[in-house]
Parts: sequence; C-alpha cells; structure tokens
Amino acid sequence: MVLINEASKEKLRGGFYTPKDIADFMLRWAINGNKNFDILEPSCGDGVFLRIMKEKQIPFNSVTAIEFDQVEYEKAAEIGLENSVLINDDFHNYCLTTQDKFDLIIGNPPYIRYQYFSKEQQILAERIFKKSKLKYSKLTNAWVSFVVGSSQLLKDKGKIAFVLPAEVLQVSYAQQLREFLAHFYNKINIVSFEKLVFPEIQQEVVLLLCEKDDTNSHKIEHLELRDADGLRDLDISKLKNPQKTIDFKSNKWTFYFLEQEEIDFLENLQELKTVPKLGKYADVEVGITTGSNPFFTVPLSTVQFYSLEKYAKPLVGRSVQVPSLIFTEEDWKKNRDSQARTHLLTFPKMSELNGSLGARDYLDYGVEQGINQGYKCGIRDEWQIIPSLKISDALFIRRNHLYPKLIINRANAYTTDTMHRVNIKKNVNLSAFIASYYNSLSFAFAEISGRSHGGGVLELMPSEVENIFLPYHKSNEELIDTIDTMIRANESIETILEITNKKILIDNYGFSQNEVEKADRIWKKLSNRRLNRN
Repeated sequence: MVLINEASKEKLRGGFYTPKDIADFMLRWAINGNKNFDILEPSCGDGVFLRIMKEKQIPFNSVTAIEFDQVEYEKAAEIGLENSVLINDDFHNYCLTTQDKFDLIIGNPPYIRYQYFSKEQQILAERIFKKSKLKYSKLTNAWVSFVVGSSQLLKDKGKIAFVLPAEVLQVSYAQQLREFLAHFYNKINIVSFEKLVFPEIQQEVVLLLCEKDDTNSHKIEHLELRDADGLRDLDISKLKNPQKTIDFKSNKWTFYFLEQEEIDFLENLQELKTVPKLGKYADVEVGITTGSNPFFTVPLSTVQFYSLEKYAKPLVGRSVQVPSLIFTEEDWKKNRDSQARTHLLTFPKMSELNGSLGARDYLDYGVEQGINQGYKCGIRDEWQIIPSLKISDALFIRRNHLYPKLIINRANAYTTDTMHRVNIKKNVNLSAFIASYYNSLSFAFAEISGRSHGGGVLELMPSEVENIFLPYHKSNEELIDTIDTMIRANESIETILEITNKKILIDNYGFSQNEVEKADRIWKKLSNRRLNRN
C-alpha cells in the first residue's frame, strides 16, 4: 500500500487530461442546439472543456467550474471564458453547500482511491452518499462520489456527461452506483473504445452520457468505437433514443455490450433459475495470504540450501504452472524440477523451531529484508506464522487470459491468493463438478461476472465465481479425462466446447442447438472484446 506522503502528485490529484476529441464530442452530445444551459464542470483540470467552449463560441447561460488543485485552477482561469465562474475548492464541499442547480454537468472526474483522500474529504464524500441514501465504503473511488453528487445538482430535467473508468460497468463497489443511475436517469448511453484512449495509464474508459426527462421510461444503450477518432464522425442522433430496457436486477452493465436478443436469453435463464449457480455446489474463498510471496514461496534450491524440508509444503502459485483442468502430483514435480516456486514455507512458533538452524537463518534473513514489518506480517502474533493453511478440492485461477480455469487439485497443493480455493459441498461429485463448468454458458457468465483489466486479463473474486451458472450433472464426470487430454494436447478451447456443450447443455439440460450457439456467441463476443485490449 502506498502511503499518502509517498504517492505521486498525479495519483493524489487523480487527474488525467481529457483528449480534445473526447471533450469536443461530449459537448456536442450535451449541448445539441441548446443555447441557455446552466453548466457545471465539477473538476475542470486545465480547462479543456472551457477552452473548446470558448474556441467554438458555444452558447450557454452560465458556466461554473470547480478545481481543487491550485496550479490547474490557475491554468483554467487564464482561458478567460466569458460569463463563467471558476471556484478553487473541493467539489465535495461545493456540492454540499451550493444552492445552484444545473441543466448540464460535464467533465472527467478524478480517479482517487479512498486511502488518498484526506479525512475531511472522506467525511464529505460520505455525506454525499447519505444524501442519496447510498452506503459509503472504503473501496469507493472519488469518481463515484462525483457522479452521485453531480446528479444531486441537476434540475428536474438535465444531463450528465462523464469520462469514467470502465469499472463503472462491472466492479462490485460501483454496483449501488449502477442501481442509482438506472433508477435516477431515463436515458443512459455508454460509449466505449476498442483501443485504450489513456494508454499512459493502461486505464480503459467509457463515456457515460445520462439524461433525466421526468418520464417513467428507463432505457440504456451501448456503442463501441475503435478509438477516440471515431467520435468525430459519430452522429449524436444515434444516442437520442436508447433501446434496451434497463434490468434493475442485473448486477453488472457488461450485459449491455450484447444485442437485445442475447440479453433476453440471459435474463430468461436468470428468471427461470433452471441452471443453478456454482455456489450451490461449492464454497469459494481466496487463497492463502502469505504477506510476502517472494519470501514464503520458494523453489527447491532454497529449501535445500536452508534445510527447510520440514516446513516446505507443495504449492501451486501461478497459472502457468497448471497445464490442464487436473493438477496432478506429476505436474507439481515437473514444476519443482524446473526450479519454479513450488514450496510454501509454513513455519511454527519461534519457540518450536528447536534445532532448526537453517530455518532460523532464513527467518533472520527475512527480518533483515524487513518482511516482518510488512502490513500482513506485522499484525500477526508471530510474523512468520501464515494463517488459514487449508488445502482445497479445486482451484479457480483469479486472473485469466483466454478463458477462466477451474482445476481439480489432485496434487493436494496449497495455493496463494493468485488462485481461489474451491471446496465442494456434501454429495457433489468433484470430477462431475469440474467437467460441468467447461461449457459456453458458464464461460459467458464468467465474463459477465468478472472484470477486465489492461492486457486482456479477466479477474473474478470468490463471490463472483459462485455466481457463475453451472449446469452440474453427475454424468458429466465422463467428460473429465477427455477435457484433460485435449487441453494437455493444446487443442483449442472452441474444439473442446463443441464436445462438452452437446453433453452438458443439450443432452443433460435440454438446450436447443440455437440456444447453445447463442451462449457460445455471447462468450466469444465478451471475451474477444476483452482480449482485443491485449
């Protein structure tokens, strides 16, 4: 964790300049012929929106711009936009004290994590949340409170236009924001990009364009462009009437990357509950938190050099160490012989080390390196004792590339928090459970449940894994060896799914061929979108 006094100025300010093409398009969509808007920019930075309004002589009634950073505020003030008021203040404070209301609120709010907020800012942000009857948490990023607070400052009819991280569509801490937006606004448009428009920070962003018009309709639409250049020729009339009905029960907005027919298919499955969720058959929890993987997870050479055999347990710590859906003892030995980190060091109390001179030397080395002073190690009664040392029936890799992997832990290996531990429930056949996961429908829901990162990585947390649809059937056990053999032979996952979909979805769950093709199309569409960012 980076402490505030160690963080960069950019991180503390949370600001990244909005590309001109994006700012220009957002103003085009927002103004759309209106000449008497009262406009607010809650975090104006160096003033790119103000500069465009001046250059293009965009008509308006009034402009209010807020900027907390003194240097940025002075840059924006030098623009000299007529009939505008610039305020050097924290937006949270302004939001809670102003009586003004606006027709349009537009901008690129800061992306600041909770721990970089001052205590005063945390209190103000929490007050904004409470005003909208929302719960504030330490996971909440600054841009969330900017969106909520801005919504509070709109007139009865009004618009917001924001550049936001794509996290708004999928992360858990933004779930209540999605619910808030879905109920508060009547029209929501999401514009995303195949290429990163902020490559210097590897941050995927979207344009969130919302309008409330005092009707009972709640519609949403998603439009994806190749890059920001595509905004120049985009006809804003395409965004006038979003067509997809908002599903208030949907946890994530990744749904809306799909066509309405595909959304209806998934919503129908959720409504009918004919396919259970993975959590019905297994409990999922994070892997072991060592406090310092480089210290506690070591290769065989380290075990031998310090004579740590007594304390070294089999470990699988990285996805590249897992060649298939069954992780065997032979797989572990191959990793061990390649000098991968295949041993977890499980030390007892210092008083129980007795004559273990090598262990004492290694722990002394850890103290020299400051391992004992790390946060996770420092809060333990004895820093070298790792808690929650449990072996699981199966493993779910936390961060995946081509497709998310669920693995039988036949080697009885421990795992770190790079993988989740999966323990099946009573009367569930482990092989059938694992095999049942390898189908297009489960893969599609894995993409919907998780979130994508730079490089095309898909990450899922334990609760999200438990929400994956899993068409379990005991007879699917027959597929386990076939899938394992094909993965080890480097057969494509598409070829494997052609076999598994027939038995798992058609034979055992009564899906039609058309429905299977639909599930497969949804998975490929979502995964390809993610992988295109690699």
